[in-house]
Amino acid sequence: MRAKDAIQSALASTQHMLEWYLSDLSDADLLVRPVPGANHIAWQLGHLINSEPHLIHMELPDAAYPPLPAGFAEQYTKETAKLESPAGYRTRDEYLALAKQMRGATRAALDQLSDADLDRASTGRMAQFAPKLADLFLLVANHTMMHAGQFTVVRRKLGKPVLF
Repeated sequence: MRAKDAIQSALASTQHMLEWYLSDLSDADLLVRPVPGANHIAWQLGHLINSEPHLIHMELPDAAYPPLPAGFAEQYTKETAKLESPAGYRTRDEYLALAKQMRGATRAALDQLSDADLDRASTGRMAQFAPKLADLFLLVANHTMMHAGQFTVVRRKLGKPVLF
């Protein structure tokens, strides 16, 4: 197995986990906060969707991503994370479709790279966390899992089955 294959596997498996954790949640469930002041799943999904192309564009500015809906990025900032209004949040199915599109674009960008490309040093703001381009793609996969782990707390609060 080549490095690219392992990274593709990580990107695919974390996307699968995200979809699995959301599979039995309603749109209203996405707005439940596990504790006061914590981010709800809807905000976290928007954050993941918005950040994926942003992270990859730090090192690959020409990577092709579909455009996000107008105003999407502004809906998912640190400042909006604590807002209590459900206005502007999307449905579970809309989030899943956007997440799938972004992940597909990330995987397509990865497919264009050679082993030498993946071994090159990162130079952007995330270089401290992802010193090589391969690390940046793995960071995208790990970012998804980190948030999916937070979804499990909401799932428990809602009485949903333990999935993993």
